[in-house]
Amino acid sequence: MGLRWDNSELAPAHPSGTLRFGALFKPAAMHALLHAIASMALPLDAQRIFHGRGGLHPGGEHWALDFYPPVWVLTSFEPASDDTLTTLHTALVQRWEQLAPGQPLHWVYQCRHEGRTDTRLMNGSVPDPHDVTEHGTRYRVHVLRGQNHGLFLDMAEGRQWVRRYAAARRDDRYGLKVLNLFAYTCAFSVVALQAGAKSVVNVDMARGAIAIGQQNHQLNGITTGASFLAHDIFSTWGKITRSGPYGLVVVDPPSYQKGSFVATKDYARLLRRLPDLLEPGGHALLCLNAPELGTAFLHEQMLALAPELAFVERVANPAAFADMSEERSLKVLVYRAPE
Repeated sequence: MGLRWDNSELAPAHPSGTLRFGALFKPAAMHALLHAIASMALPLDAQRIFHGRGGLHPGGEHWALDFYPPVWVLTSFEPASDDTLTTLHTALVQRWEQLAPGQPLHWVYQCRHEGRTDTRLMNGSVPDPHDVTEHGTRYRVHVLRGQNHGLFLDMAEGRQWVRRYAAARRDDRYGLKVLNLFAYTCAFSVVALQAGAKSVVNVDMARGAIAIGQQNHQLNGITTGASFLAHDIFSTWGKITRSGPYGLVVVDPPSYQKGSFVATKDYARLLRRLPDLLEPGGHALLCLNAPELGTAFLHEQMLALAPELAFVERVANPAAFADMSEERSLKVLVYRAPE
């Protein structure tokens, strides 16, 4: 489609001077998204604004709107017509003029459909480098390439849990040691070290993601305590084990990544190692983002493979990611090793 606008290219307005969405191309599926845009506040941190994937907005399941300041990122899991994108552009322009008068609008559209991803800059520009914040912590993101933008917004409460846990154990006699598996861009490592962890071992086979993780530490003035292993976890157990045992193990794998990790067969390979990786009283934070697999999948595997670890709690997801089915949403479960 190749659409791109500047702020002057608005769709027709109502004679009163205010936009009347009914006068535009407005499929019923867009009502909730347009309402979210018209009523949203100005976020300071990176966050989700509209979560159609949660199923709470019938007909709008294929839409998601995120804000990576100062850039809006609109994602669709179905192709959108030129008319639809024009309507949404107009809505963003008008709301942005109310939220930030005189400031340019920057927004990106990404369509994910039938295994393909099409990402386009629709208006304005994207900072390079592009850094955002969450609870005062800075992260480097990249919204114009790939489906993963460098910071998983649905894991915000998981990061806060790690921050609180590390802060509570900052005065441990020997300090808190953390193992961060499938570290991606190492956000868990950054918050753990900020909160007082002694050391974090970050492991991920994607060298590019690990490199961004190192930048995230530098952005926050963290110069010691973190180590980075750009290796396949399943062939690195020797190094991982030698650095342990750990007071906290974070496991945040992809649910399905061909040639790397498939939850239904590979999660078990991780869980059976947890008892040997954790120090007495240590905790494991287990993450699973597979709609087809509920909490029972992890509970049953833990009972079979690491029965000595006790279930503590499920970490709530951010309110912006509310879902009609908690079993389909992101699962973040906490387990504790015996003292």
